[in-house]
Amino acid sequence: MVAFAGQNCYAQTHAKGEIVTFPFGDMNQWVVREIKESSVIGGNTKQLFEIGPVDTIKGSDAYINQGGSPWANSNVMAKVTGVTKTNTSVFPERRDDGWCARLETRMESVKVLGLLDIEVVAAGSVFLGSVLEPIKGTKNPQGMLNSGIPFSEKPEALIYDYKLKLAPQKNRIRSTGFGKKTTIAGQDSIATILLLQKRWEDENGNLFAKRVGTIVQRYTDSTNGWVNGAEYPILYGDITNHPDYKDYMRIQVEERYGINSQGKNVPIQEVGWADEGEAPTHMVLQFTSSHGGAYIGSPGNTMWIDNVKLKY
Repeated sequence: MVAFAGQNCYAQTHAKGEIVTFPFGDMNQWVVREIKESSVIGGNTKQLFEIGPVDTIKGSDAYINQGGSPWANSNVMAKVTGVTKTNTSVFPERRDDGWCARLETRMESVKVLGLLDIEVVAAGSVFLGSVLEPIKGTKNPQGMLNSGIPFSEKPEALIYDYKLKLAPQKNRIRSTGFGKKTTIAGQDSIATILLLQKRWEDENGNLFAKRVGTIVQRYTDSTNGWVNGAEYPILYGDITNHPDYKDYMRIQVEERYGINSQGKNVPIQEVGWADEGEAPTHMVLQFTSSHGGAYIGSPGNTMWIDNVKLKY
């Protein structure tokens, strides 16, 4: 059963206990993009993968979500000072008779004219929303993403299948491609984040949000194969006194962006907890192979996901 059409709010009421699969949430359909990179960095043709109706797209046009798919990911095309470059950190992978998504934290390197070697840490991320291609630089990476989709219901839980491989390093790497690599204290973790937000816009086009519902699940250990049908309850209202509350569930852990009524991508200023009875206007959902933000992570961290659903 389709949970919503395209990126519109839910228009129906679901019975208690009903389980609803996200559109394309079975990870069985993928768009393949074939993009030729600029000759100064080798001129190779690279493949990028998007979750959407089966298709192959050739050429370096900016990608727009296809076929009503609500999903975007960290596979992107950049055009910086006339140079076309791609990054691929999310891949379709065979699973039984279908497919799943594999998210990897990788060192993405590029050699300019075979001389200048630039490396960045690229985490694999799958999320609800869209990417505003082409990427034009490494500054403010969140400002290149439209995070979340319209959503107005209050499900009980998130369900999905997953498999994990954690890198052994006890510290993380930060590498933006400019300056030296640095070490960030603390072990990397794989994360799932679901935020239900009640958003509004002021007369100047600024976006604000209160947090209606929360899941933040971090993983620090590899699994022995697949974990099927993992179920995580959505915690509603102010959860700071909930026994499962962790500091990384707090308000505005990181700045996310959304498109306002003027068509501009602006910061979403999360300002507090919504009352428990309030309904959301948007859902943020992200799976990521590293938790620390852009250009930070442990290469080798890998998350596989499949069969993403909501339980009512």
